[in-house]
Amino acid sequence: MTDLYLASGSPRRRELLGHTGVTFERISAEIDETPLDNEPPHDYVRRLAAAKAEAGWAVMLAQGLAPRPVLAADTTVALGNVILGKPADAVDATRMLKLLSGTTHDVLTGVGLRTSAGVDVVVSASRVTFMALSDAQIARYVESGEPMDKAGAYGIQGLGGLFVADLAGSFTGVVGLPLHDTALLLGRHGLGHLAG
Repeated sequence: MTDLYLASGSPRRRELLGHTGVTFERISAEIDETPLDNEPPHDYVRRLAAAKAEAGWAVMLAQGLAPRPVLAADTTVALGNVILGKPADAVDATRMLKLLSGTTHDVLTGVGLRTSAGVDVVVSASRVTFMALSDAQIARYVESGEPMDKAGAYGIQGLGGLFVADLAGSFTGVVGLPLHDTALLLGRHGLGHLAG
């Protein structure tokens, strides 16, 4: 029997969720990811994780699917209070990577679980330090195509990991689904390997 629905199209999240001990099916749930005016990054990822879980719940009901909890997540890169989402194009990816070059920035991933009782959300925060990048290094990375569907225009689990000089926090959280926090969240609701 399927334990829950995953409201995410990310192959990275699907792979990571598989490690938690739950069985799941994917459902599609689209929301507007535009930040609110002056919205702090932590509040932004918490709001989006909850909204994606709610949207997935609404899809489940609308499609008449068997009732199950819905898990969703959102990852963003924050340089101070500046939110760096997915780049719009190669120029935008280049701009983001130049901003991150030689800096320490935050990667925040909110994970929301919608059940019949409501939405429960956790936020994982990690600090990532980038080496100083040359224009040529940035250009080669952008040409690889890897930055285009990733918050902050890099993937730590791929070529982008070459730029990471230091990481304080959750590697899987930076990838897009913090395993420890997600397993604890699921466990609170009687799901997965850490269920009480």
